[in-house]
Amino acid sequence: MFAVFCRVFQFFFNFVTMALPWRKAIPIEGPGTINKLPDLLRERKMKKPMLITDNGLVKAGLAQRIIDVITGINYPYLLFADVEPNPSVNTVNTIKKLYLENRCDGFIALGGGSSMDAAKAAAACIAKPDKTVEQLGGLLRVLKKLPPLIAIPTTAGTGSETTIAALVTDPDTHHKYAIMDFNLIPRYAVLDPELTVGLPPSITAATGMDALTHAIEAYLCWTYNTSESIQFALDAVKSIFANLEKVYNDGSNVEARQVMLQASYKAGFAFTRGGVGNVHAIAHALGGKYNIPHGLANAVILPVVLEDYGAAVHRKLTHLAEAAGLVSASSTKNPAEKARILINTIYAMNERMGIPNGFNCIKNEDIQQIVEWANKECNPLYPVPVFYSKQRFSRVIESLMLKE
Repeated sequence: MFAVFCRVFQFFFNFVTMALPWRKAIPIEGPGTINKLPDLLRERKMKKPMLITDNGLVKAGLAQRIIDVITGINYPYLLFADVEPNPSVNTVNTIKKLYLENRCDGFIALGGGSSMDAAKAAAACIAKPDKTVEQLGGLLRVLKKLPPLIAIPTTAGTGSETTIAALVTDPDTHHKYAIMDFNLIPRYAVLDPELTVGLPPSITAATGMDALTHAIEAYLCWTYNTSESIQFALDAVKSIFANLEKVYNDGSNVEARQVMLQASYKAGFAFTRGGVGNVHAIAHALGGKYNIPHGLANAVILPVVLEDYGAAVHRKLTHLAEAAGLVSASSTKNPAEKARILINTIYAMNERMGIPNGFNCIKNEDIQQIVEWANKECNPLYPVPVFYSKQRFSRVIESLMLKE
């Protein structure tokens, strides 16, 4: 009966989504495209942007490249470079305070998902000054125009440059809040592969698997998908399987890194429109509880959940395996065998790229709380191929535990 209730909820919710203002961030693509930033600032009428990034990108010199472009047109700016992995409510509140005190008029978010999520969440709080981050958590609780936002990803993975979501963690409860609203979609996504050159292999691997998780979960979702989101998911899966290990092994491969940025963007749109599932629900709960980077969590959990879904996803996994060139469409193998090839390939990629097959931080006494968070996030909204009871969530989470 619970599954029936969820499907009915999703069926009617889908009618609502069809009338909503879906859009994509406008992609600005290619090597050197950060030099187009002055035109984008003028287009959005920004005269004092706030640049949101992290200390790692400051030390690497990437933030300075953006600053040079801004100061080259004699624009004042404000730099905030203290975004942490899994940005906290405190960070978002600090950004909001500094933005208002310094009379900024827009955001440039440089980095991975953390920087973009922090900027998006702060922008939401500025648009709704009477609401806290916690009160904005959930679906369509902003519904107001945000300060203009330009997203410049330095990793090919999160897709935050084109999504409706911003994830923020409460440092006291370790709960992750997902703010989801159409106004959070950045206006522009600057996809410059030169900013990803030299990214450490471990981050390249985790963020790339994050994008793969977005694409696969979106493709497996029921109800909300459109022909465009399905095609974007297929394109992203194909590109990631063909290019992720190339960029992992060769950080200077600009062409492959451009393809990965495009794949991340497409996967981001696909899951924004089609939805995510149990992989993300568990990853968000574990990330909030133990501060596990989101891409790494998705990479570890993805093949485990795909296995657990069983026959319910064999047909769709077959399509993905064929699209990725892992098996021929004319092969005599049955769907279960083709699905197994896809899952085994993910396990093998993880192993080659140094991604573990579980976590040693999960504690038995935390599992009930993790399950509660995952279940609350997922049901009834996520159009998953298999609905998880709390018991099934618990069993999957327990299977992720590594023994000391």
